[in-house]
Order: sequence, then C-alpha cells, then structure tokens
Amino acid sequence: MRKFQLLIVVSFVAFTLQAQKTKISLNLEKGKTYSQSMEAEIHIEQDVQGQKFDIDMTTIGVMSYLVKEKNVSDYDLEVRYKSMTMSMNLPQGNMEFSSEVDDVQDVMSNVLRKMIDKPFEVKMTMEGKITEVKNIESLFDSVIDQFPEIPDGQKEQLKLQMKNAYGAKAFKGNIEMVSAIFPDKAVRIGDVWHVTTYLESGFAAVINTNYQLVEINQDYYLIQGNSKIETKDKDVYVQNNGMDVKYDLSGTLVSKIKVDKNTGWILSADVNQKIDGNTQVKANAQIPDGMTIPMTISNQMKIKGSM
Repeated sequence: MRKFQLLIVVSFVAFTLQAQKTKISLNLEKGKTYSQSMEAEIHIEQDVQGQKFDIDMTTIGVMSYLVKEKNVSDYDLEVRYKSMTMSMNLPQGNMEFSSEVDDVQDVMSNVLRKMIDKPFEVKMTMEGKITEVKNIESLFDSVIDQFPEIPDGQKEQLKLQMKNAYGAKAFKGNIEMVSAIFPDKAVRIGDVWHVTTYLESGFAAVINTNYQLVEINQDYYLIQGNSKIETKDKDVYVQNNGMDVKYDLSGTLVSKIKVDKNTGWILSADVNQKIDGNTQVKANAQIPDGMTIPMTISNQMKIKGSM
C-alpha cells in the first residue's frame, strides 16, 4: 500500500513539473566567454544545359563570444573566429583551405589564418535575434589588402566572396538558424511557438519555423524545429561570379537543439536542410539567351557549444 501511495506521489510530482511553464531565453554572464563550433556539409546538384554539375562543400568554424555588456534586453558581444576550414569537391578538382595551414603559397589559407582572433562586434537579444554586426566586413578588407601578390581585380572578387560567405548578413542568417529559437513567453512541454528569420547568404530567403519544447532534462531543454524556407524577391537579379542571377527555391529545415537550462547557450544542435528549385541566369554576352539551372541543395549542420 505504501509503495502504491509513493508511486502516486511520484507520478503527481512528475506531472506537475511537466505542466509547469518556464521561460526559456539567453541568460549570459558579463565578462564570460562562450564557445561554439559549427560544421556544415553541403551538397549541391545542378543541371547545366543537360549536364550534371555537383558540388560538395564542407565548412568548419570555431568561434568565441565574449559578453562585453549585459543590457536590459540584449547583449554586446565580442566575437572572434578561432579556426576556419573550407573544402570543396568540384568537377574541376578538389580544394581545401584552412586557417591551420601555414604555407605562403596557399593564399586563401593565409587569408583565413589572418582572420583568426580578430574581433568584431555583435548585438544579440535575449531571444537569440542578432540586431547588429559591426566591423566584420572591414576586417575582410584589411586582411585581403595585406596580400600585394593578389591583383586588384582578384582582391575585389575575393572580398565579395568572403562577404557573401562570412559577412554581416551571412553571419546573422547562419547563426540565427540555431540562436533565434526562444519563445517570447513561458512554455511547458508540448507547447509550440513561431519564429521568422531571414537568410541572406548567396540568396535572400525567409525561414518560418514552428519550435516545440519536447523535453526538460536536469541539464538542458530539448527543442525541435520544423521550418519552411522560400526565397524572397524572386524577380530580383543579384550578382554572382560576375553574372546576374535570380533564385526561385523552396524547401524544409528540421532541427533538434539542446539548450543549457541555466544560460540558454546552445549545447548541441543537428540541423538538416533541403531546398530545390531553379536558378535563372540573365542573358549576357556569353549566354545570349540566358539560362535556367535546376538546383537541389542539402545541408547537414552540427553545432556544439561550451561555456
């Protein structure tokens, strides 16, 4: 009988804890540094005038976030890249660049190497939204200008490529996919909330996500996200490798994210993204009739955080 009563009490306590609402948000400490590593494996399939053109790319980055100031509703962060690696498998061959490589002949690796430990500023809300990124693009300019052996035309092209891949808009979109996940009110297990974010790396897209609190552990919250992605400004051409290109793409993104209960910092995240559609190249001297390129992009991203 006592065991039965104890079981009832334990079950009641467990139910009560699950029924309680909790506010999940960032709770970072001023003066403390938080770290994050991100690895993305990207596979791109393209059909260029009947010929398959596949690209496999892996990017790995480790960043540190120093909390310079804790404000009423946001944080002033000093962010530094601690290491950067990029590898590409192209039909023309393979390429790999890394900030860990010390080779004067490897210009791109040297560019990445000189970016390590250079600070830039980020303002992030307690809901994980990035409202401002400062000095990151001037950082690219100053680093690339240190290489007199690179012709001026190639420097400008390299600066543009770096800004598209790592600039303020790209940084904001990539980080917010796993940082702008917090609800604006207290939630309990099973509750769902909606977050809209924007991706502007390569092409502009809107991401509408329904997040759900699926588990409360002793150390973390487990949050699952289901997103729909769609390019915006589909009729607007943007510059890409010297050509005017517009995108009509859509797809999905599924994420599982563990958030530290005390700080809100991401402990780990698995993100799987798949989008497809068409890329339209505007008519030019090389392509008088223009060109439509069917495209599929899959991206598997893993993130680990530490404090």
